Amino acid sequence: MPTLPILDPAELPADAVEVGRIADAWGVKGWFKVLPYSADPEALFSSKRWYLQPSEKGAKSFFAGTVLLPIRQAREHSDSVVAHAQGVDDRDAAEALKGARIFVPRSSFPTAAEDEYYWVDLIGLDVVNREGVALGTVRELLATGPQTTLVLSYAQEDGKEQERMIPFVSAFVDQVDIPGRRIVVDWQPDY
Repeated sequence: MPTLPILDPAELPADAVEVGRIADAWGVKGWFKVLPYSADPEALFSSKRWYLQPSEKGAKSFFAGTVLLPIRQAREHSDSVVAHAQGVDDRDAAEALKGARIFVPRSSFPTAAEDEYYWVDLIGLDVVNREGVALGTVRELLATGPQTTLVLSYAQEDGKEQERMIPFVSAFVDQVDIPGRRIVVDWQPDY
């Protein structure tokens, strides 16, 4: 019979952010491979307490709800991250975690450098141009090769939801005010 990890039920922190998912077992000593949602997975390294939830895709999971996974070690490996956790001591236990979604508290993220922002902090901010014209609200961000692009949602006069994209580069972005929940850009509504 396969070994299952022992995981304690937990409450998902109010500031929890989904940062990746467990892809598969890695090796035979309980390590597992993680697919981070960021090209810079520092949030995974900075937190020693990961919160897991089962995959949304209806995959069979041995646990329900939210559980706490105390991390012993996490490090970069090739195009992903590998980790080892308390209570996950062999390949069977690591395989049992496959597909689990990983959350960490936003408060455990490393401090961003000046003029650097976590995507999660930009989503939901209102975007206005230099003249104060509202251009929309940040719905998501896209990594488009050399730059990141803000994807905005806005309503047309007839109420129809529309999408606008603005490159998130200093040539177009004048100011990011996280506390004020606003981004000022050099962009016109008809671009």
